[in-house]
Amino acid sequence: MKSMPSDQTYRPVSFWLDTVPGSLAPGEVLPGDLAVDVAIAGAGLTGLWTAYYLATVQPGLRVAVCEAEIAGFGASGRNGGWCSALFPASLAKLTRMAGRDAAIAMYRAMQATVDEVGRVAAAENIDCHWAKGGTVSLARSAVQLERAKAEVAEMRDYGFGEEDLTLLTEREARGRLGATGVLGGTYTPHCAAIHPARLVRGLAQVVRDRGVKLFERTPVTEITPGKLVTTRGTVTAEYVIRATEGYTPGLPGLHRAVIPVYSLMIATEPLPDAVWDTVGLAGRPTFSDGRHLLIYGQRTADGRFAFGGRGAPYHLGSAVRPSFDRVPAVFTALRRTLGELFPALGDVAVTHTWGGPLGIARDWCASAGLDRATGLGWAGGYVGDGLATTNLAGRTLADLILDKGSDLTRLPWVNHRSRSWEAEPLRWLGINAGLHTMGWADRSELRSGRPSRAAQVMRRFLGG
Repeated sequence: MKSMPSDQTYRPVSFWLDTVPGSLAPGEVLPGDLAVDVAIAGAGLTGLWTAYYLATVQPGLRVAVCEAEIAGFGASGRNGGWCSALFPASLAKLTRMAGRDAAIAMYRAMQATVDEVGRVAAAENIDCHWAKGGTVSLARSAVQLERAKAEVAEMRDYGFGEEDLTLLTEREARGRLGATGVLGGTYTPHCAAIHPARLVRGLAQVVRDRGVKLFERTPVTEITPGKLVTTRGTVTAEYVIRATEGYTPGLPGLHRAVIPVYSLMIATEPLPDAVWDTVGLAGRPTFSDGRHLLIYGQRTADGRFAFGGRGAPYHLGSAVRPSFDRVPAVFTALRRTLGELFPALGDVAVTHTWGGPLGIARDWCASAGLDRATGLGWAGGYVGDGLATTNLAGRTLADLILDKGSDLTRLPWVNHRSRSWEAEPLRWLGINAGLHTMGWADRSELRSGRPSRAAQVMRRFLGG
């Protein structure tokens, strides 16, 4: 008989899971067929937040969550630790979808969500190393600086003030983050650096304590109206919620709903105070810069750099495999980029390397919704900006399930339907061409000092 995975099976998955307190040994499996009121596929933050708010608002509701591995195994336990107000669809895009007021409401809701995550973590005694230091985004070329100015101008056009997004001078930016080549940047206070595995694992215990049935090592194989089919039995429920993000294409009928794109990360050893005196990041703001091929980082509570970026290939057929979590060439490039940004790092060692899939809808617009006729609900397509958005999704799904009309259920992402991704091999060709183009565009802009037209065209293609 095959033995159950142990605590040590899951710790190598990411730096965050390696350093989370408590056991990672899987909990109870689904013992067989079960009838509940709400069945949820996926014990990442989307599924757990949904369960949390349902159990909070209506304690007698029977809620079951089925997870293929352990709570937090997916993106919720592997991400950059940015609890931010970022939403993948722009204000202009949301305006085209639903109007100006709806777009503003969406962005304001995201800002409030950052504080809601912090409120719940404090109320439930979840020590997720919360540090609301905002985000510094550096401009390290003239082209990046123009993009930063345009971003601030757009925010002003929509009524967002200095308290939401500030344009930084070169001196101001360097005062916050001592990186090379800084010409300016932006700062927003609407972000907290956290330890994401501490949040998701803590939340899993909270929902268990509130009576939610959380079944681990219980892979979902099919989602149909009224049924969550697993390898260990079928859960029947009036409402069935899909919260599977980058793993969604593996479910029948959903192979083109979102695509799994890999983002990879590294973590350094703890750095001495003398290095942090040079680098900055006092107050632990998260950081990035204005390049097309995204990078992101934070100063962890124990004084490391946790740093990541895109660049790993998309795999034909939306394949998701453990071997895709680690691409040595990408890890090498991330360490090189970190050294270019902060020469004071010298030969500081990298102690952890990891990665995982995130979910992207065809129009790059996240969504949460419920079809009341079938009882099927969903949330996802966060494009890597899900750490806070999952909380908004959980509150929204709870309101939809409980049939509570609210400001949340009227937001423009609710019941939004993205079109399907192209069939293979078109999406493989297009997505990997896009990743290549973005990297090429960054190098071109640094050389020429002019915006890359190819990057603009590819952004329009990838963004729908």
